[in-house]
This record gives sequence, C-alpha cells and structure tokens, in this order.
Amino acid sequence: MHRRFMLVAAATVAVASLAACSSGDTPDSPAASGTSAAPGSVTLVTHDSFALSDGILDDFTAQTGIAVKVIQQGDAGALVNQLVLTKDAPLGDVMFGVDNTFASRAVDEGVVAPYTSAAPAAADAAKHAGGTGLTAIDYGDVCINVDHAWFTKHELAEPTSLDDLTDARYKNLLVVPNAVTSSPGFAFLLATIGAKGDGWQAYWADLKKNGLKVADGWSDAYFTDFSGGGGGGPRPIVLSYASSPPSTVPKSGGAATTGALLDTCFRQTEYAGVLTGAKNPQGAQKLVDFLLSDEVQADIPTSMYMYPVSTAVEIPADWQKYAPLATTPFDVAPDQITANREAWLAEWSQTVIG
Repeated sequence: MHRRFMLVAAATVAVASLAACSSGDTPDSPAASGTSAAPGSVTLVTHDSFALSDGILDDFTAQTGIAVKVIQQGDAGALVNQLVLTKDAPLGDVMFGVDNTFASRAVDEGVVAPYTSAAPAAADAAKHAGGTGLTAIDYGDVCINVDHAWFTKHELAEPTSLDDLTDARYKNLLVVPNAVTSSPGFAFLLATIGAKGDGWQAYWADLKKNGLKVADGWSDAYFTDFSGGGGGGPRPIVLSYASSPPSTVPKSGGAATTGALLDTCFRQTEYAGVLTGAKNPQGAQKLVDFLLSDEVQADIPTSMYMYPVSTAVEIPADWQKYAPLATTPFDVAPDQITANREAWLAEWSQTVIG
C-alpha cells in the first residue's frame, strides 16, 4: 500500500521492542537540548514502510537508556486516521510518517504536541516544515515511472508529461494506485490538481478513456502490474517515486532499467512529532531528535528510499544519476488540501471508478 522497493521486496521492517542497554549523553542525544533523562520506553506509531537499518534503534537505546517499541498503522492516511481516533488515549508517545497531504488534519485535530528540536539538523528540517509546526524528517517526489526496456523493445517513444499520458499511443499502458486507499495515489491526484486546476476532473476522465488501470495500492501497481517492477506485469508506466530507479540497477552493474518523469511530480514530506498525551514526552522528544541525527539521516535513502532533510549527510552516488528531484514539482497549499480533500476524493472516485 505504500512505496519502498527494498522494504517490500525484502520484508525487512524492524518491528520490535528493544531492550535498554545503557544511558548517557552523546552529540546526537537530545540531552543536549535541555530535556532531562527519560528512562524506560517510548512507543513510536508509524506507517507500514518505516524501516531503519538493523541496529540503529539499538544505538538510540544505548545512548539514552530508552527502549523503543514500533507500532505500524498502514499507510500515511490510515496512520492519521488512527491518530485522530485515539487522540484521547494515544497509541504511543511519538509519531513518524504523517506527510504534507495529511499534516494539516493532524495539527487541526490536536494530535501532536508542540516541540522544537535542538538537534543540529533542526534548521534543515525547518526548511521543509511548510508551516505545519511538525518536524520534517525526509522528503521525496511522487512521479510517473517508465520501463525503458519495454519502450525500447516496442520502438515507442517514452512519455514525458502528464498530457502525454492521455495520448492514444499510450493506451492501456498506465497503472496508478487508488487515490482513496494509497497515499502516493492521493499525492498524484494532487499533482494533477496542481497542474490542471479546475480541469483536473476532465484530465482524469481522459486517462480513464485511455485505458488507465487503478490498483488498490502502490505495491500492487509496482510489483504486479508494472513491467519494470520485477513481476513481469503488462504495463510499462506506473506511479511511483523519483527515487525508484536506483532499485532497478542490475546487481551485475549497468544503468537503471527504469526512469522517473520529473515533469509529473508532487513533493511529499514526512514528519515526526510528540503525541499529545504521551506517557513519556521527554523520551519522545529524544526520539524525534534522534531521527534528525547524522546516523538516521544517512540511513534514510537506503532504508526508506527518501531524501534526508539534513544537508550534512551524503546522498548515495547512484541517486545523483538515477534519482534526481524534480526542479518544479506541482504543489497544492496545505489549507486547500484540508478544505477539499473529501470532496476531491469523492469526485475522483465518481470520475475514475464510477
């Protein structure tokens, strides 16, 4: 239902309670921000695609004496729904994975308590906050992806724009996740609203006439329907991420077999925050700070296939070639998303699903 190729393919999501090892302050420890020690445990409520490399959360425990329990709640939309439904009796202490398509709802519902991190990367995070008051941790572009090999084999020029996707040359070639049930799917709906304005419904009607397929979620679209996702599907155009292509570089070497269309993108930012009513708010603050540490930020590209907000860590070399960000992604203001989300989804469903 979400993205992250290596995560779905390898099923390496780390969901565990980690035993406390020792306490103590380090340069990346939130103790430097003025919070007192918070031994015991914290519960992180997140989406199904959260995964850091083995041992990283153990390092947090070693630095702070705080064990971490991870609870996963579906994609970003399902996560927000659960946080809102349980806000009077929160599921945990800290959340990660609410993105900019849902952040305003979480803030308006009072799900997250105010907290300003003093971690070194906090200034970088603030540049991506978008007025939410939340702590940005990572970001990436939701974009149309194409299978280079398929188009070469069929001697057909690849599409390059949103308008190309309605061209008869690409009939029955595109698959996207459902905008109602998938956060990347909703992000792509927002891309088309940002691009087409009041004409977005007509654009989707044209996509439907051109043989659009709607999958339940990202994994179905990418791994089952997409010809370049490893499952041998029939469709060479799929909605995914600008960071998807590096995962298709052959192990034996060579170039990525897929590419992202950077004129079709919507930028997605993921946030963390201390939950209102947290049992261990000081421990939650420490974990938010830890997510901004160099250790975590450097791990994000290879573990969660997103860009870190910190400018102090290096991006993998193949990302510079195969996972560049869009220069001018489409944008929709957060307050407009909040005001129109339900109406837009209802109109999308009526237009596309019928």
